[in-house]
Order: sequence, then structure tokens, then C-alpha cells
Amino acid sequence: MAPEVGRARDEASFMLQAKSMGFPASKSSKGSSFMAQIVLRVFAAAFSLAAICVMTTSSQSIILLGFNINAHYSDSSALRFLLVTDTIVCGFSVLSVLFVYCLSWSGSDLKYQFGLFLHDMVIMGLAVSGCAAATAVGYIGRYGEEKMGWMAVCSHVGKLCNQMMISMVFSYLASVSYFALSVMSGHKVMYE
Repeated sequence: MAPEVGRARDEASFMLQAKSMGFPASKSSKGSSFMAQIVLRVFAAAFSLAAICVMTTSSQSIILLGFNINAHYSDSSALRFLLVTDTIVCGFSVLSVLFVYCLSWSGSDLKYQFGLFLHDMVIMGLAVSGCAAATAVGYIGRYGEEKMGWMAVCSHVGKLCNQMMISMVFSYLASVSYFALSVMSGHKVMYE
């Protein structure tokens, strides 16, 4: 019995320390947390939409050995995968903005918070996987791979490569936004 009383006292002491450090959110911190969630989700949607726009509008035509060659993002399966992941991230970001807004009015239920945390983790993983695939192909396109016999093509289609790099930067910014959202959602689930 005595060890159980000591453990309960330690847990109560920990909860008191956590409250004094400001972990249970006051009304002002709940409002700022809500605004941060909305802003990060809007940023993620905007970054992924910008990545989609840059990628789909980029192409370059060159004449190589007397042949007219049109280079486009759809020539690479990794870049098509990045486009699909950016589209999913953009769509689910808009839906999650609406969900968080509705959640703020209905109150904070732990199961909804946990669902939001899982959503943020899955979307972040998807965004990172699309960025990683496109980065690997972009690296080979820019620098080649001598041991495999793959030549760098960015010396020939530099405009397209630069636009793809801009698109990937926007995609990475969307994934960083979702990383921050995952941390915020995890913190909220942990301390509520």
C-alpha cells in the first residue's frame, strides 16, 4: 500500500509541475494553438499548390543531334509521384482546415485529436516520400551517376531542372509544415 501512495503522490506532483509549466492550455493558448494549426494547414495547402503549379507548367524543348526533344515532368515516374503526393497533401490540407475549424466549435474530444494526429503523421510521411523520390531522381539528373553510366541531363534541359527544383522546395516546405503540425498534434494528444 505504501508504494502505491508514494507513486500516486509522485504522479500528482508531476501533474502539478506540468500545470505550472503551462501545459494545460488556457483560453489564450488554446486560441493561439488553433490559429497556429489553421495557419500551418493553409501554408501546407499553399506550398503544395504552388509546387503543383510550377511542376505542371514547366517544360522545355531542345534540339539534340537534329531531333526536337520535349522534356516534361511526366517523363519521370518519380516526378509524377511527387505531383500525386502534392495533390493529396493539398486536398487533405484543405479538408483538415475545415475539420479543425469545426473541431474548435464543437470542443476538444480526445478521439478527434488523436485522429488529427494520425492524419498529420500519414500526410507528413506521404509528403516526405514524394520529396525523397523526386530528390533522388533530381540528383541523378543534375549530376549523373558515372558508375551506372547515367549522364547528367540538366546541362541540356537546365530550365526544366531549375523549375523542378523550385517545385521540390515548395514540396519540402509543405512537408515541414506537416512535421510542425504532427508535433503540435502529438503534444495536444499527450497533454489532454
